[in-house]
Amino acid sequence: MIVGVLKEIKTEENRVCMTPAGVEIMLQNGHTVLVEKNAGKGSGFNNRAYSDAGAEIVDTPAEIFKRAKMVMHVKEPLPPEYDLIRKDQIIFTYLHLAAAEELTRVLIKSGSISIAYETIQKADGSLPLLTPMSEVAGRMAIQQGAKYLEMAQGGHGILLGGVPGVDPGTVVIIGGGVVGINAAKMACGLGAKVYILDMNLERLRYLSDVMPSNCFLLMSKPSTVRRLIKEADVVVGAVLIPGAKAPKLLTRQMLKTMKKGAVLVDVAIDQGGCFETSKATTHGKPIYTVEGVVHYCVANMPGAVPKTSTLALTNATLPYAVEIANKGWKKAMKQNPEIKPGANVVKGKVTYKGVAEAFGLKFTSIDNLLK
Repeated sequence: MIVGVLKEIKTEENRVCMTPAGVEIMLQNGHTVLVEKNAGKGSGFNNRAYSDAGAEIVDTPAEIFKRAKMVMHVKEPLPPEYDLIRKDQIIFTYLHLAAAEELTRVLIKSGSISIAYETIQKADGSLPLLTPMSEVAGRMAIQQGAKYLEMAQGGHGILLGGVPGVDPGTVVIIGGGVVGINAAKMACGLGAKVYILDMNLERLRYLSDVMPSNCFLLMSKPSTVRRLIKEADVVVGAVLIPGAKAPKLLTRQMLKTMKKGAVLVDVAIDQGGCFETSKATTHGKPIYTVEGVVHYCVANMPGAVPKTSTLALTNATLPYAVEIANKGWKKAMKQNPEIKPGANVVKGKVTYKGVAEAFGLKFTSIDNLLK
């Protein structure tokens, strides 16, 4: 199979979907790899590294879309790429379609095979291709929250960890999944007072065994959220419904009860955000203020640390990419039940229920297309 590695074009996105080491493994499996010129530059991989690994360096994305049977990205296709997507072409990347109606309709019209990293799912419910970036984003959420608490950045001038004789800051993390636990590790390590809210009692019991004594585990209820945000210095939105829009957990009215200069970090912004006042921002302009509360809503947080993120991501994605290339998408989905939930839009049909429900579109089970 000819596999295409595209350069990211999203604003200040420096990750790349395959490293030179990944190219070498693809070639060992008998595949041809096309790499767009300078695709790996932001992650520390120059064109020579890819060509030495056996890749063909290609000047334009148009040539990759024209020649490759499977094209890979980190982030979703953007408007300049829409018309380049071909019928029956495999698109393997993060898609987050439940928050992207225009792209969903483009993929339906294209007749492509659109497989989303974020909905590939193991039998235990875990999301192996979302996990590494969730780990990065969770840790970054506290770094960014701490930074924007500084008065010069618009915050109210709190050192999150405090110092001897002075109270530390308070961090409220809504969601105890991968993002939440990684955010909590960082915040606890700084010495903050940390609350994790989750609706799964078993998850809370597990977290109570592994988190330090400055981390408090509470059942997530609207009344608890309303109470805690009043004392919060940083609130991290870490709620995920796989493949579907994130629920809105903080309203604009609730912001009026928060401290002026407190910081909201919405890690769920890729799925539409879990705060009513959230709107996607960029690394160049990462924040804005509503009701005196600083909002950090960068939609590709791990893109700010591409050398870490690229290695973490490709460690997870490469085995699935190799399997799809080796077997073709149909056989891979039939033989590996983890890949099957990754099918979001296939041959003009919406095959992921959360995406269909988000836009009132007809849902077609992927099983119907695998017969």
